[in-house]
Amino acid sequence: MTQQSHPGITGSNDDATEYYSTKEAAAILGVAHRTVQLWVESGVLQAWKTAGGHRRIVKASVERLVLERRQARAVSASAAAQVRHRVLVVDDEPAMLQRYELELSGWDMQIDIVKARDGFDALLEIGRERPRILVTDLQMQGMDGVRMIQKLRANPDYAGMQVIVVSGLERSTISSMSLPADIRVLPKPLPFEQLRSAIGSALQAG
Repeated sequence: MTQQSHPGITGSNDDATEYYSTKEAAAILGVAHRTVQLWVESGVLQAWKTAGGHRRIVKASVERLVLERRQARAVSASAAAQVRHRVLVVDDEPAMLQRYELELSGWDMQIDIVKARDGFDALLEIGRERPRILVTDLQMQGMDGVRMIQKLRANPDYAGMQVIVVSGLERSTISSMSLPADIRVLPKPLPFEQLRSAIGSALQAG
């Protein structure tokens, strides 16, 4: 078989067990045909061309890249697992705040719990460091939950923050408050398993 050189390509071998076609390499690596071509041209993959102009990609270089990509994904997943997420809970009842801390700290989640007694305290905490998730009552002394949520949603920096409302109000009353449609509403007394599920979903939603 006659081989010809190609920029960024090294080596040659006509043993079919030692190389892949571009299509085979793309399937193994889980990328597009064009991506494999670019990797060959940039030297990421070793290959040569046959006299007929077909690329033959060195099997060892494909296997090396598969291993490197697998290791990179593992490192990324490990780093993601270690990231801790800030959860701010807002309630004007001290006993309820203590219950939140007791329950949430026992869950197998990478979360840090921050507490606030009303909307004003919550906005101060959010200003210090934006939480990933806000869990708030609606009826509180000082600034209530509705006003706090309205102020947050009016600020582009906080508009995408995940919000979970916990309230003892009737559903019809809450509906009349015109809360944003994406806000999850849970009842009081609070079923903490429902809160756990809601927080888990919010974390997965990014």
